[in-house]
Amino acid sequence: MIHRSIGAVSHGILDYALAIMLIIGPSVAGFAGVKATWAYIFGGLLFAMALLTRYPLGVVKVIGLAVHGFVELLLIACVIAAPWFGSFTSGVTSPRFYWMMGLLMLALWAITDFRGVRGRLPATTVATTVAAPGSAPVDAPVAAPPVADRAASPKPKAP
Repeated sequence: MIHRSIGAVSHGILDYALAIMLIIGPSVAGFAGVKATWAYIFGGLLFAMALLTRYPLGVVKVIGLAVHGFVELLLIACVIAAPWFGSFTSGVTSPRFYWMMGLLMLALWAITDFRGVRGRLPATTVATTVAAPGSAPVDAPVAAPPVADRAASPKPKAP
């Protein structure tokens, strides 16, 4: 089982960084044309999705984090497959750029806690929280004190 050790804030920071890398990567790596256009599209999609996700670094907060994770996995598959469906597997720089970016995005996806359960106590330990001997567990429901009979209490007088 993969240890999901990165939360929403760290994932958001790395999403923005990866989007920027996808957008500026073609000019740094030295390729242009259709090869670069796909990188701009993928970078723009990742940036837009980061802006629209309901996490601390999202701006509009429309997409849930679990949906973000699913869409990001589809985007990762597209980034890795881009050299084939974009017909630019020849050459050295651009296919390797896409494959490395896809692997970085996949690594981030694999270690992110999209369900938000990182740091939570397991359900079995919550009910057995240590309490004073002979008393109910700390998280157990406590009965409310009895309420006085309302029929016996005097009614307020109208002014």
